Amino acid sequence: MFQRVAKELLSGLTVAIVALPLAIAFGITATGTPEGALVGLYGAIFAGFFAALFGGTPAQVTGPTGPITVVATGVIAAHGLDAAFVAFIMAGGFQILFGLCRIGSLIRYIPHPVVSGFMGGIALIIILGELDQVRRSFLVVAGTIVLMLVAARVVRSVPASLIALLAVTPVLRLADSALQDVRLGPLTLSAGIDYIGRIPEALPSITVPDLGGSSLLALVPAALSIALLGSIDSLLTSVVMDNITGGRHRSNKELIGQGIGNAVSGLFGGLASAGATVRSVVNVRSGGRTAWSAATHSVILLVLVAGLGAAVQYIPLAVLSGILILTAFGMFDWESLRKVPVSPWGDVVVMFATMIITVVLDLTVAVAVGVALALVIHTVKARRRRATVVRTGDGAYRIAGPLSFLSVDRVFTPLRGDRPDGSRLSLSLKDVDYVDMSGAKALLTFLDHAHRSGVGTDIQDLPAHVEDRLVALADDGQRARLTAALGDRSGEAVH
Repeated sequence: MFQRVAKELLSGLTVAIVALPLAIAFGITATGTPEGALVGLYGAIFAGFFAALFGGTPAQVTGPTGPITVVATGVIAAHGLDAAFVAFIMAGGFQILFGLCRIGSLIRYIPHPVVSGFMGGIALIIILGELDQVRRSFLVVAGTIVLMLVAARVVRSVPASLIALLAVTPVLRLADSALQDVRLGPLTLSAGIDYIGRIPEALPSITVPDLGGSSLLALVPAALSIALLGSIDSLLTSVVMDNITGGRHRSNKELIGQGIGNAVSGLFGGLASAGATVRSVVNVRSGGRTAWSAATHSVILLVLVAGLGAAVQYIPLAVLSGILILTAFGMFDWESLRKVPVSPWGDVVVMFATMIITVVLDLTVAVAVGVALALVIHTVKARRRRATVVRTGDGAYRIAGPLSFLSVDRVFTPLRGDRPDGSRLSLSLKDVDYVDMSGAKALLTFLDHAHRSGVGTDIQDLPAHVEDRLVALADDGQRARLTAALGDRSGEAVH
């Protein structure tokens, strides 16, 4: 018991180190001022703690994320910071309502290409937003990115972003001080470096801005947008966590937890937040398995805030810009982008349409258009509307109909039951007439889970067009497991 608790606490410490520079960077980006560092940190502290306490995804870490920051930036610009806090509280209320109405279950119907395009669009928005800082301090931004790339390969035990902060900040501070001491006649040289500046060192307190009814009504669209995007962002992270741990998150409970977290964050002057994929993955890989590790990360950040002002005031904004840009590049679904030449044309259209609309118009519109396009393509290409799973007399399972984003949850949920290590599961795919990217990835992920659980899988009667799609989209490990599942087939191997 003690070892388990110790591992959870140590994992929380690791995640706090990763989250610190990201929370500061996202807070400054959203507010447009160095004082926003505290807003970002409060978001990681309060939303992170209460979402961990009441959420439905064990070990998921909540904090400021790219999608939420992009929307929050627009809300703050249009209505001001105090009104934005009210919008964050309202967004939390909407998320609680979503969870109570069981809307979280709809996450299973968002196609993989929509997710890829959405995240790619967010990444582009973040990168474009940092271009001004790149023009002013190109060498610092570029140096930070290079240092993080090298550090990620060489030093595995310490987050690359923290290494960049600790290495670049004192060097630039010394260079700036040295140049200010150099005088050429009446001129004093300066490196022209912009810093965060000192942030208040005080425990947060509840502040409720005074807004009239008409102002509240004007904030409803913004709050609803934050709630929708925060819900999608969080539940997508929950799906990633399921893929890593082999567990099964509770979507609607997660939305309620996220809603409580965002409402409390807004009350304390924190940025709206969502489940953060990178921080959640770091948590699991560091040994975190329960809400204790995620909650610990927030408590550690709160302790740091109490005396953080002097420590962070000399962090260059260009270093944070470099961290944000590299984080944005990591948000692209590079695997799907590499597979574009061999992916179904319909999925490619959906992915890039979602990405472009995200950048040019609006994130919520992009998701809606992406899902609508995917539905149209499914209607045109799938001969049958529904997929079914039937258990045959010999114990095998026969899947019939389209294996698509609309059916994968219905198909694979009954197949995920507990099975003893060493058992075998037989699947017949003879009657699968259509498979899209979401369906192919769901089947490959199912094979991954079965392999990790020690359950053997036999795939029978696999149509050629389905096999071609699976092979094209599989990575090396998945291709090997697919070969094993197909068996010898008279010496024929998966190409």
